[in-house]
Amino acid sequence: MVQLHGLTSSRERDGQMGLDLARALRDHRVLRYDARGHGNSTGTPVPSTYTWASLAGDLLALLEHVAPGEQVHGVGPSMGSATLVHAALRDPDRFASLTLAVPPTVWESRMAQRATYLLNADLIEREGIDAFVELGLTAPVVPALADAPHTEPTVPEALLPSVLRGAATSDLPPGRELTTINTRTLILAWSDDPTHPVDTATQLAGLLPRARLVVARTPYGVMAWPGLFADHVSSNAPTPAP
Repeated sequence: MVQLHGLTSSRERDGQMGLDLARALRDHRVLRYDARGHGNSTGTPVPSTYTWASLAGDLLALLEHVAPGEQVHGVGPSMGSATLVHAALRDPDRFASLTLAVPPTVWESRMAQRATYLLNADLIEREGIDAFVELGLTAPVVPALADAPHTEPTVPEALLPSVLRGAATSDLPPGRELTTINTRTLILAWSDDPTHPVDTATQLAGLLPRARLVVARTPYGVMAWPGLFADHVSSNAPTPAP
């Protein structure tokens, strides 16, 4: 299985936040990687390389290198979940199952988030990454993350404006295209987070033909996610290669 992470995060940071959803898996080969420009992965100051569609291309290229021709289980939060949707549309036979955790704003709700990303990119170039981190400390804490430790972005300051601008131009394809994804999908959402609204998760659950939605409202709900993911994986074995 392959595990992705969210915007400005990394394998290490997601683990600190309790979002290593593969930790309850047994007898699976687990591939975790840092997206382009995040964590230990390099990048360039080119916004177009950080769009969800571009990151989906990175994911599929990585899978072809590591597990050519094999079906895999895909899981990821936020940017990672959007990347998985793009990848599944491009190569639907690649995935035995999908787990989309805290899907981000999409379609109509993406407009306000797009403006925020662009303003934050300008702020970082003008005042530095510390100003961006300080701004993030003023945001309300999501109830499901009440017990999570404080973490900071794992994207270098020189790349972060481009990463945010790439995110600003990202969106999911029209909903009618998502109805063609026949992969069994588990959608994990949490409440009271305008950046990852339950409304997005609900829309996806209504569009994806084989989707199940679970909403966490407390840290205990998020603690159950690795077990839910492990059950989802075990009940959706890959199709044997011909």
